[in-house]
Amino acid sequence: MTCREFIEFLMQYLLGEVDREKFDAHLAVCSSCVNYLKTYQQTVKVSKAALADLDESLPKPPEELIRAILASRMKPR
Repeated sequence: MTCREFIEFLMQYLLGEVDREKFDAHLAVCSSCVNYLKTYQQTVKVSKAALADLDESLPKPPEELIRAILASRMKPR
């Protein structure tokens, strides 16, 4: 496995959707990818925390706006 392959399939790795053996073998010999993985995981953690705070502070959109958006999506193009 190359570093490029590791990065391309990183999300699938974290979700357990790929053969972890190949990824773990690559991580055992590639400190760059180990550092990338740690940074990626920290970014996901910080992003989730930031969005959790944001969700609570946003006002609910007006119901008529939601209906208008849904109606426009139903129109043939």
